[in-house]
Amino acid sequence: MTDDWRDDDEDEPDQREVEELLEDLEELEDVVDSPVERRVIARTIETLTRFTGGRIFGLDDVAQQIVGGFILSAPFVVTEEVWSLATTMNWVQWGITVLMVLGIGYGTLYRANDDRDPDQERAVLGIPLRFVSLILISYLSVAVLAFVFNAPETFDAAPSTTLKAICIGAIFGVVGAATADSLF
Repeated sequence: MTDDWRDDDEDEPDQREVEELLEDLEELEDVVDSPVERRVIARTIETLTRFTGGRIFGLDDVAQQIVGGFILSAPFVVTEEVWSLATTMNWVQWGITVLMVLGIGYGTLYRANDDRDPDQERAVLGIPLRFVSLILISYLSVAVLAFVFNAPETFDAAPSTTLKAICIGAIFGVVGAATADSLF
């Protein structure tokens, strides 16, 4: 017998409800006096987090990544030394900076944080959505700042030099974005 009359969406909590429940449990854990009750709440949080595949990736995480990416990369966008380095970089060095951004981002999100399992997160073409967002924000935050501050023209940079400078800045952008996402 089927339950066609039931709305499946009402039976499953949405991401926001799960996040709110986790936040409420964390607040409760902070105010409970009994060590036994704190352990029970902590285990409940751990179980719910594991059941849902870790913290659900949402707009708040994107906002944290954006803030972290902009804050840490901004000083490097306007530094003449970065643009001079980009001018002298070859394409092998450029490729290494790209690999560094990917490695730092993945390591910070999934190796330095035991609460996250990339296999349990929503994915795009098999790549966790949180990681895709992190990498896009790392590069885009630097690119936006470079063009808002008119850095390519100021430093008389060719398009290839601008691309290399963006990749250098993304090393710092990914550190800021991943750290902000992991801490908050």
